Parts: sequence; structure tokens; C-alpha cells
Amino acid sequence: MQFRRVAVASVVLLGISIALATPIGAERSGAKLDHALRVALRHKAEHFRVIVRSTPGSGHELLAWFKSHGGRIHRRHDFIEAFTAELTRRELLALADDPLVDSISIDAAVAAHHNVESTSAVDVLRTTLGLSESSPSGAGVGIAVVDSGVFPSSDFQNQLISFYDFTHSGQATSPYDDYGHGVHLWGMIASDGSGSNGVFAGLAPDAKLVALKVLDKNGIGNTSDVLAALEFAVAHKAALGIDIINLSLGHPIYEPAATDPLVQGVERAVAAGIVVVVSAGNYGTNPVTGAAGYAGITSPGNAPSAITVGAENTNDTVLRLDDSVAPYSSRGPTWYDDGVKPDLVAPGHAVFSNTDKSTTLYQRYSASAIKLKNFYLKLSGTSMAAATVTGVAALVIEANRRGTGYPLAPTLPPSVVKAILQYTAIPLNDSNGVPYDTLTQGAGAVNASGAVDLAAHITPSILTGMWWLAAGVPPLTIVNSETLIWGQNIVWGDNIVWGDTVYTSEAAWAQNIVWGDNIVWGDNIVWGDSVFGTNIVWGDSTDTFKSSP
Repeated sequence: MQFRRVAVASVVLLGISIALATPIGAERSGAKLDHALRVALRHKAEHFRVIVRSTPGSGHELLAWFKSHGGRIHRRHDFIEAFTAELTRRELLALADDPLVDSISIDAAVAAHHNVESTSAVDVLRTTLGLSESSPSGAGVGIAVVDSGVFPSSDFQNQLISFYDFTHSGQATSPYDDYGHGVHLWGMIASDGSGSNGVFAGLAPDAKLVALKVLDKNGIGNTSDVLAALEFAVAHKAALGIDIINLSLGHPIYEPAATDPLVQGVERAVAAGIVVVVSAGNYGTNPVTGAAGYAGITSPGNAPSAITVGAENTNDTVLRLDDSVAPYSSRGPTWYDDGVKPDLVAPGHAVFSNTDKSTTLYQRYSASAIKLKNFYLKLSGTSMAAATVTGVAALVIEANRRGTGYPLAPTLPPSVVKAILQYTAIPLNDSNGVPYDTLTQGAGAVNASGAVDLAAHITPSILTGMWWLAAGVPPLTIVNSETLIWGQNIVWGDNIVWGDTVYTSEAAWAQNIVWGDNIVWGDNIVWGDSVFGTNIVWGDSTDTFKSSP
């Protein structure tokens, strides 16, 4: 198959001949390829599975032309004007020269973000977060978990409303989870606790669940399948009542967020009014030396509008002020874009939740499992932390819907949910009493009780600048005899905002919010060693940090 247009055949063919004579393709072609593809070309790879994004508005034209020339399309992603295809080396370089092509990305393998833990601590998630029997339960809130699936259990009696398997073309099937990661997240989010006598109850047991399976029995999947699940969630948001998407998975960052297909899928979902919670990744320490590392955020944790979550260690107590950031939790900034991530941290270390003897995770780590009425496995990771925030976000949405007393008030947009979670977060200190930096903990540790309290008093207003609190809310939370002072910081895209901005309906809270592009710091800051072994030095701009992994 030859990709060429008659009018520009000589130019395109010249581009191919030049590309094949150079290690990474023609300079013009290489500019549209992500890091993984450039590396593969240098290593003489001949076949590629890629995601091709068109220039804005030309998606259908490019797709039609590609198909008319015999292109092998695996899957379409119309919501980001892209498609997944199988290409030879020559075809890849020719397509990269096409003016209708904006970028070409590897169909990267995505994986779950978890580690196994074999300690014997008792799970105290709900108590730690200050939730009680009278707390919101996620009633009326729809959550889609894009992961390895879920299986029927007495802990999920009425919550699961639909199951779609995107490892098999997105078909509706009977629920199953052959890996066991998805059901662990489900348990944290929405178990009713019946199989553990309430010990391992989830945070939002009355939420309605949609399971979108994208990971196989080994916990691995394709970016294209995740994109298909995201597009499905956006298209069926109203029909299935989806308010939140949980993405406890990811892949290394190979390109800027503006061309990363997975990031763009997340941004489309947020623009559609869905809160998207993403795990930061488990690359916070050098696996050889154990030294702390920066710039380990994975995609789509670099999505500006996502709520990106790092892992917090509760140190086996219900107290919050002795909590720490788990060493493995990925730190910012994000590669290519210098974005400030994570947005916050949440309990995700050594958490018991649902499993089954048939799953791969149970078979690998049965020493970390216990049997009550059902089986439960203890896992750690930013995957678990993201599940915690997903559950808390459901409580925030329900609290606002029922607490304002204004049934016709608009639903909180994702940007406000994110801001509430950050504004009420609790800043953490390390074991020496030194505050963690923003690239490690974001705005701080999630504060479920405080976030619910603030959300219950907010009446969303369409009038910019209007005060939208129904009553005053003191910026503190008392949980387990501890007085927790809210950080009152909002990591606004690439900016950190202090003050009471969250108390008024500002234009920035609009549905189509654009999270900032620049980081403004008063002084030079050295953020230590990155996960790739070089120092990250920021001055008053971020132009010094542009290298790729």
C-alpha cells in the first residue's frame, strides 16, 4: 500500500525516501511522531500500531482518504478526531508527512498502578476520612470504572447497572474480572460491606456503577481500548447517568499533553461534564537506589483537567496528622509540559478490598488475602488512592445536590469538584516535620468530611462573581479528635492560587475551563532528582525543563 496524493506525489515520495535514509525519519515527519515511535524507528522497527490524530476539523476527510487507500483501521475515535491503525515503517513516515495529520502516537500499553502489601494492618478507610453512618452514600451518583472489570458479589448487590468489555470490541456481557484490579477498586468505592460485616465497606455504597473493562487477565491493555471506553462514557453519559470516571491506569508520557491521545480523551470527557479521577503512577522512587524522584507522573495523569491523585500512607492509624506520602507515589512536574501534578494525595497504601480466588492478583499474592464471608486482598498504590478520591467525589456531588435546597441548581461542573477537593485538603509534613512540596502532595491530603461540608453549602450560580455559599463554612474539620486546618490552596492547572476564590462563582469555574499554561514562582527552586537522574531546576519560568524521557 502506498500512501500518496496525486497532486503532491513527488513531495510525499521524496519525503519517504529521505525518511528511510535517516535513523528516525525525515525531520518533518519526526515532528509529528511521539517519543516511543521515534525510538522504535531508531531501532529499525518495521510494523507499528498507532493512533493517528487529524488536524482540527479534518478527521472525516483523513479517515476517508486513509480507507480509500487500503489503510487498516483497528478502531475509530471520533471524539478526538483520531483512529487506531496498523502501519508499516514506510506507511508511517508517509502518513506523518500528510498535512491533514496532526500527530501520530504509539498505541501504548497501559497498566494498573498497584503494588502488593503483606502487612497485617486493619483497614480503617471510612473512619480515617471522618465518614459516619449519616454521611452521604453516593446516592444518585453514577461512576464508571475503566479497568479490568468486576464480578458479582454480595458486596455489590444493587450497584452494578451495566458491564461492557472493551477488550472484546466494547460488547455488553456478563460481568467478570480475570485480573482482580477492577473489583478491588469497586470495593473501595462502593462495597456495601455485607461480606466483611462492614469492616471493608466502600465510601459510596449507594452509587450506581458502570464497569468498562479495558485490562486483560495480566492487568495490561491498549490505549485505543481506553479511548473507546472514554468515548462510550461520554456518548452514554445521560443514558447511564455517569458523573465520574475512574482511571487507575496509565503509560509513560511520550509526548506533550496537547497531542497525547489519552490525555485528549480525558479532556473531552471533562468538557462533557464528567469528573475524571486519575492515578498519578507509582514511580516516585528509584527502584535501584530507593532515592526520591520527580517527573514520574504517567499519562493520563498529565491531563490538565483531570484530578490526578498520589498515594498517602495512613501509617495504620485513623489520625491524619501522622500520615505521609507513600515513597512510590509519582511526583511532578509532568514531562514536556511542566505541569504541577499530582492535584492531591489520598489513602492508598495497604488497603483491603474485594478479590476472588479466580483472579490473577489473588493467585499471585494469596499470602496477602484474608477470608471473611468473601475474600479480600491488601494492595497499595496510586490506583487505590484514585479509588478513594473517586468515592469522595461521589459524596461531594450528592452532598451538593441534596444540601443546597435548590433542585433546579446546575450540577457542580468538574472544575468545581476538583477545587472543593483541593481547597479542603490537609497539607502533610514528612517524618521530620517538613512540609511536602507541591510536586509531591499537590494541595494536600483529601479531606472527605470537609469536602462534603463545603459542597453541601455551595449553590452553583450562573452569575459570575456572585457569592454562592448558602452559609459560612469555617475552613477546618474535626475528625477523630483532631482539628484539621484546610490548606485553602488550589493548584490551578500550572498555577497555585491562594485565598477565597472558591467562595464565589468566577468565570474560571465554567464548564469549558482552561487550566493554566504557566508556572510563576518568585524564586529559583531545585526540586531534587528526577526519576531519570537529572536535576530539575526552575527559575521564574519553566523553559529550562523541556527534555524528554
